[in-house]
Amino acid sequence: MAESVRERVQEVLDRLARAAARSGRPPESVRLVAVSKTQPAGRVAEAYDAGLRVFGENYVQEAEGKIHAFPDAEWHLIGKLQGNKVKKAVSLFGWIQTIDSPKLLADVSRRSAEAGILLPVLVEVNLGGEGSKAGVLPDELPHIIESAAGLPGVRVCGLMAIPPETEDPEWSRPFFARLRELMGRHASSGGAEGNMTELSMGMSNDFEVAIEEGATMVRVGTAIFGSRAWREE
Repeated sequence: MAESVRERVQEVLDRLARAAARSGRPPESVRLVAVSKTQPAGRVAEAYDAGLRVFGENYVQEAEGKIHAFPDAEWHLIGKLQGNKVKKAVSLFGWIQTIDSPKLLADVSRRSAEAGILLPVLVEVNLGGEGSKAGVLPDELPHIIESAAGLPGVRVCGLMAIPPETEDPEWSRPFFARLRELMGRHASSGGAEGNMTELSMGMSNDFEVAIEEGATMVRVGTAIFGSRAWREE
């Protein structure tokens, strides 16, 4: 018999707690972001009923209905943000994890300031230099962080990354360690203003390793919801 979402949630929370203990941290120091992209609202409701309150979505249009259905949940945009969707994204999401250029950061700043909000954001880093993935290269990171200095409406709170895909979680460890090192190096930069404390890294197959390497957010979809088979165009 297939596990229910509630059972999967509890299993993930147990794994998260054990990984946090191995890294000498309490489990509440790690935010579990349930990746609900391609999942219908009914599946989100199951996770919500199981106690989850933080969800991640890749697509602004797909997320809108779910966000309105669960307005007291915390919603993170974890997919690439297109320039023509910035205004809508700022009105819907509590976090944007995929800032990948000074221009995008400035656009988010302008729209957030117009809306009278202070939006926490993460800078996405392309650690593997993969052309198929978004994110700034590590040597471009100082420029984008410095570009945040003085911008209204946004707070650069940390870094996000998706390492090259692998079946062995241990292969991801050097990438997670590298992201932690990058944040340590740039956390005191002028554009960061001492706010860089968040590391969003680790997914269903490697989030425990990510926690051991300092993740404060893990983005878990399949381990909670099972395979993704639905997408609203």
